[in-house]
Amino acid sequence: MAVTMRDIAEELGVSVGTVSKVLRNHPDISPHTRERVQRRMKELHYSPNLTARALVTGRSCNIGLIVPDIVHPFFGEVAKGLSKVLHKKGYNLVISSSDEDLQVERRAIDQLLARRVDALILASSEKDAESLRHLEQQKTPYVLIDRRPDGLNTNFVGVDDEEIGLLAAEHLIEMGSRRVAHIAGPRISTAVGRLRGYRRALERHGLPFDPAYVIEREHGDAASDSTGYEAMRRLLDLKRPPDGVFCYNDPAAMGAMEAILERGLRIPQDVAVVGAGNVRYARFLRVPLASIDQQSEEIGVRAGKLALRLVESKTTPKAQTILLKPTLVARQSSARKPPQRKE
Repeated sequence: MAVTMRDIAEELGVSVGTVSKVLRNHPDISPHTRERVQRRMKELHYSPNLTARALVTGRSCNIGLIVPDIVHPFFGEVAKGLSKVLHKKGYNLVISSSDEDLQVERRAIDQLLARRVDALILASSEKDAESLRHLEQQKTPYVLIDRRPDGLNTNFVGVDDEEIGLLAAEHLIEMGSRRVAHIAGPRISTAVGRLRGYRRALERHGLPFDPAYVIEREHGDAASDSTGYEAMRRLLDLKRPPDGVFCYNDPAAMGAMEAILERGLRIPQDVAVVGAGNVRYARFLRVPLASIDQQSEEIGVRAGKLALRLVESKTTPKAQTILLKPTLVARQSSARKPPQRKE
């Protein structure tokens, strides 16, 4: 017969509620009692009946996460931050990938809701608010991360994307680039903001905007390296190819760098490159990649804390927007010598 919480409680002389609180990592329990209960659970190989607990508490202790690309380094960092927060509170993270396919995304949402997740965290590929209205009608709280469709007033954790574009393009210009291109994402909020920041940087430095220098890709995160490679090849085929390029994300920048080197050009002497995301291995590339750090793991931490607050609140809190500040991480791929000023 399976060991129950009541068995453990009676053996240790504590209440069933105390055992339950230890399972939920509740702060009311003293370290000594927590250690006694946890040790006995381990000795007896106790596994909680999650279905029964959900019926009693009304919670599954599962949080759902849907991202466009499950192997993308950015979303891996987000998931890492989320897991740190959730596991401390006794929650599990259930991850699904949409592959930037709207039908797959909607099906993933429905499946996670059917599993009665306590909250949903979503990096949506939807471009407008109307497509997400059905989530507003659900009782399950949700938090959008990274991407936010226009016109939707909901909980959101991300980074200032316009500032990312501004930082990246300004850095290229300050390093001496004068024909600055942009390999952009699809028409979602992150791409729109980064393009806007790129254009602001050109305007601020008196450089003309040339539409030929902007390549918009169909996908933002899925297969970014291959689409970045193809976009860079198109830019290099121009009569006056760019001498600097800001890429929507780091994988796209890596694809762009491959195309540049394949042409026999030098990075950064012939073409300087800046990405976005500051993935962990960026500094170990053949040419270390300059990038904009968007606090990927911290996005996960903040989203996790916000989701738990929504789950544990007895009322519906006012929608909250958390925008983290991006920072430039300069590396060899952008280190052109700035032009000499005339005296």
